[in-house]
Amino acid sequence: DPHTGFVKAWVGGPDFKHFQFDHVQQAHRQVGSTFKPFIYATAVREGMDPCLRVPNQKTCFDMPEGQPDWCPENSDAKYGGMLTVKGAMANSVNTVTAYLMKQYSPQAVTVLARHMGIKSPLDPVPSLCLGVADLSLEEMTSAFATFANEGVHIDPIVFTRIEDKNGNAIYDVTPTTEEALDPRTSYIMLDMLKGVADRGTAMRLRMGWGNRAKYGNIKNPTACKTGTTQNYGDAWFVGYTPARCCSTAVWMGYAAGQSIPMDKVHGRRVTGGSFPAIIFERYMAVATKGEDDAAFAT
Repeated sequence: DPHTGFVKAWVGGPDFKHFQFDHVQQAHRQVGSTFKPFIYATAVREGMDPCLRVPNQKTCFDMPEGQPDWCPENSDAKYGGMLTVKGAMANSVNTVTAYLMKQYSPQAVTVLARHMGIKSPLDPVPSLCLGVADLSLEEMTSAFATFANEGVHIDPIVFTRIEDKNGNAIYDVTPTTEEALDPRTSYIMLDMLKGVADRGTAMRLRMGWGNRAKYGNIKNPTACKTGTTQNYGDAWFVGYTPARCCSTAVWMGYAAGQSIPMDKVHGRRVTGGSFPAIIFERYMAVATKGEDDAAFAT
């Protein structure tokens, strides 16, 4: 819950009896494009207009002596023309994210990520713009909740009180909060993240697919980001709705240490906008039942 920090659901694996490794907190996986909102939020906080138009061309970073410059490429290898920053976020365009990273610096991005709840090691390097960091599902869920809570981050709370055998409280939880973003930046980011579902990489939440009546069937507005790592090794979907519950992250992949590409799962390539989006939809349909008319605050 973005407003309280209370954890509503925690699924760390398929079956605890046979698989006792917790992928929510123990596992740290490459997050891919789900890291991009930290770069965009850094830029917006510094005054960038989401309607700013930037060229869809490669941005290069200087590397140490003896190494060639690093120039991130788009996944579809398409370049040219001008793109709005808002549109680039919706469609996860690497060239624009790299442009913003170079403008505002990896150092500034890592500082903001820390304030938003990322606790794992983060090297302030240009490749962060493509999500090379290994982070936990818990961290990503908590960080995205900051956008949903008007920029105030609350550390996740799994239990609220511990009592002795007589019912006397021996520990009460005090939420740990921090204002990571100003409300203006948080609202602009919310609007940009809504675009991912409405017209971007998670647009299938709003569309038909095969014989399904609707891919997602979520009637609420949804602010989200998808992520897919190299060779389809990890697939992420992180998002939230205006209903009372909740910021939710879904990760799909093989166990740690197994570099198995998910390019033929039920005959499909697994991206953040495919199976993880379906899992998100099915969970949120239950978690937000009866709140179809909920809307984000303006």
